[in-house]
Amino acid sequence: MMYTVYILQSKLNGRFYIGHTSNIKKRLLEHNSGLTYSTRNYIPWDLVYKKDFNSKGFAQHIELKIKRMKSRKFIEKLINDEIEDYFFYKP
Repeated sequence: MMYTVYILQSKLNGRFYIGHTSNIKKRLLEHNSGLTYSTRNYIPWDLVYKKDFNSKGFAQHIELKIKRMKSRKFIEKLINDEIEDYFFYKP
């Protein structure tokens, strides 16, 4: 099974949301239907980035690694494919 790390961007105010899932289509529908508490106030959302991984644990690790960067500039670089793949695999 594949797990996807994804980044959504709110069309309302440009805010980003970072998460992981095993079913990206279902998860995006949940976000845009208001079923996710943390994103319901910023609907609608666009999927602006996704990357697949073979392991749920590794996808969770990458999600947290992105969140720890606490940088809008970093997220924008990731979305624009300006971050090298080694970011995902270096300790």
